[in-house]
Amino acid sequence: FSLKELHGIFPWLVESIFGSLDGIIVGWNLRCLQGRTNPNEYSVALDFLDPSGPMMKLVYKLQAEEYRYDFPVSYLPGPVKASIQEQVLPECSLYHNKVQFPSSGGLGLNLALNPFEYYMFYFAISLITQKNSPVTHHVSPSNSAYFILVDTYLKCFLPTEGSVLPPPSSNPGGTIPSPTPRSPAVPFSSYGMHHPSLLKRHIAHQPSVNADPASQEIWRSETLLQIFVEMWLHHYSLEMYQKMQSPHVKLEVLHYRLSISSKHHGSPAQSSYQALHAYQESFKPTEEHVLVVRLLVKHLHAFSNSLKPEPLSPSAHSHTASPLEEFKRVVIPRFVQEKLYIFLQHCFGHWPLDASFRAVLEMWLSYLQPWRYAPEKPPQSTEPLPRSVSEKWAAFIQENLLMYTKLFVGFLNRALRTDLVSPKNALMVFRVAKVFAQPNLSEMILKGEQLFLEPELVIPHRQHRLFMSPTLGGSFLSSRSPAVTDASFKVKSHVYSLEGQDFQYKQMFGAEVRNLVLKLAQLICQAQQTAKSISDHSAETMASQSFFSWFRFTPSEVNGSYTGNDLDEMGQDSIKKTDEYLEKALEYLCQIFKLSEAQLAQMMMKCGTAQDENGKKQLPDCIASENGLILTPLGRYQIINGLRRFELQYQGDTELQPIRSYENAALVRLLFRLSSLLNDRFADQMEVLCSRDDFVGRLCRYHLTNPQLLQKIRYSPMVRDRASQNCGPRISLRFLASYRTLISLLMIYFLASWFYVGPVGCTFIILIGYFLYAVIMTFFFEGWKPHEH
Repeated sequence: FSLKELHGIFPWLVESIFGSLDGIIVGWNLRCLQGRTNPNEYSVALDFLDPSGPMMKLVYKLQAEEYRYDFPVSYLPGPVKASIQEQVLPECSLYHNKVQFPSSGGLGLNLALNPFEYYMFYFAISLITQKNSPVTHHVSPSNSAYFILVDTYLKCFLPTEGSVLPPPSSNPGGTIPSPTPRSPAVPFSSYGMHHPSLLKRHIAHQPSVNADPASQEIWRSETLLQIFVEMWLHHYSLEMYQKMQSPHVKLEVLHYRLSISSKHHGSPAQSSYQALHAYQESFKPTEEHVLVVRLLVKHLHAFSNSLKPEPLSPSAHSHTASPLEEFKRVVIPRFVQEKLYIFLQHCFGHWPLDASFRAVLEMWLSYLQPWRYAPEKPPQSTEPLPRSVSEKWAAFIQENLLMYTKLFVGFLNRALRTDLVSPKNALMVFRVAKVFAQPNLSEMILKGEQLFLEPELVIPHRQHRLFMSPTLGGSFLSSRSPAVTDASFKVKSHVYSLEGQDFQYKQMFGAEVRNLVLKLAQLICQAQQTAKSISDHSAETMASQSFFSWFRFTPSEVNGSYTGNDLDEMGQDSIKKTDEYLEKALEYLCQIFKLSEAQLAQMMMKCGTAQDENGKKQLPDCIASENGLILTPLGRYQIINGLRRFELQYQGDTELQPIRSYENAALVRLLFRLSSLLNDRFADQMEVLCSRDDFVGRLCRYHLTNPQLLQKIRYSPMVRDRASQNCGPRISLRFLASYRTLISLLMIYFLASWFYVGPVGCTFIILIGYFLYAVIMTFFFEGWKPHEH
């Protein structure tokens, strides 16, 4: 094919692979393509889209001719789209000199992208647009072709060792030209004093872009990272968007809007009402999206940590540092920190309170631990002692203070609303506590907070802080940034640039957060007690099972009570894991916040972990009233989170409860009619007999009343009138309809026939034996009810 023909089919080919922007065309569905299920298609796709494969060769071939392709602005992330539609240029250099109005009759704004940018835009945005792809089998995101390609591109264009491989070219000295500067088709006002890209800074003095191949490698690396960050992280609400803008930027935007209110360039400007809804996009990241972002974060840490040690002589450094080394120096604070912080805040505030939050949690913890991806390996030790965090990471912790402190508070608020009896939720609390309990980490976080809270002694620094941000050179990695010797100023610059000048900082080691930690510790203790009760209940149930369990008859089914939990289905192993996670998490929290044994003892008292007189866990918090027990707000919270519960028992007329699976329906109905007939006819006589104080009265009460019913009332917020309406003496023959009873009688008759005892004689022996047993039980255990068990 000629270049002109390749130029014509390139957009169609890209759309056929990654799908259309509106999600209608699925394309190759790389997110669901796995080697285990489709090995042939999987290997072909990876080979075709490899950085040295046919597709990238086509991209480089078209790149050499400087072709341009239109990408609709309407499919960009909400904040960028709204900004461009309001004719305010985003600060990211990726969009500079690319926005164009359509030709006459066209609709919408477009970005004029070169082939490499166009390809990567589609590749990155397919993670978000292709959400409703048909899935016929379970897909593991980390094994999909898309995930593998992201990892491959990161390793190729952001290498931890060596330099970026030069692009394959048919020309001996061919390189990829960077985008030629274009005058914008419409005047734009930048909403921030954008920094020049590293490429422009390094080649500004060069007569040709082909003169320095190193500039080409940094251009591809920077473009790839900017596209990934813009497509995957640049999503947030209007409130967050406005908070990020400093006051002088807001004023600049306001003046510009007023200046263009009477001018229209080709099409009328978007109304403020429309812009408001454009900013407030409905952004719901998927678990796969978060896993890909975590992969990006881990690789950027490794990429940044592969920076070569700086020479002692500053002059030598300025001459020997390559563009790639400069890029490693600023990659995290300049390109990732701000947007990742807001992305995490969005996830912490909007993600469902379930186990899927684990993906967000691990991505956050990966960012907090850059030392895990450092090239040096920890010394091998036979003792599994936690590795101490080196002091060289203090600058990173201070420059990312909000990532540690504010998001930790956000996690505490989430943990206080989750069921910690669940092993998956207990594991998340354990993971966070373990990370923050690493030796020397809490001390460095506390030092960062102290630096932020230090009073300002130099007044002129105030005016500079207003404009300081990570994107403007306030980076602990950048040697090109203004010399800053005041560590306190750097920490304050980080906090104010992310949260604004009026931000009220909440200390991680302050009294308010400490109280939240104590509440979490209380919930951990309650969850441990609940798990223990469930474990004891499961053990009792297993021990009480017998031959008659084949007929689905267990003690808990008789009175209709249910004391189970999700852990019952998981088994004793999961209960043991939950207890281990919670115990270690509590230990780590005590290490982090220096909780004393006295505080823990007092907390255990407040938890109400003491058992009641029946050996069961306490009831939910209630208030006794004339109509029974009334739940308090604390009691509702305890029930919702599975910390305490009532025993769910049938509290109505035991004769009218639903027919059970272990009962014969015909016999239940027949015996109910017989019992009702006897009760109606002999009700007065039974009342007189049960009111006697002698042995006959005790024997009748043993057979004709149910004293256990009154004891059950305290375990339920049931109305007392309803509970006491059926407490009179009566005959109940329903126990004869149980398959257990029937089979027991048949076995007794069968054994009696072996000794030549007939049915009448066997029946007489059973009645005599039962009468003697009842007399003995009347003397010692009058409250026990034989035909109600």
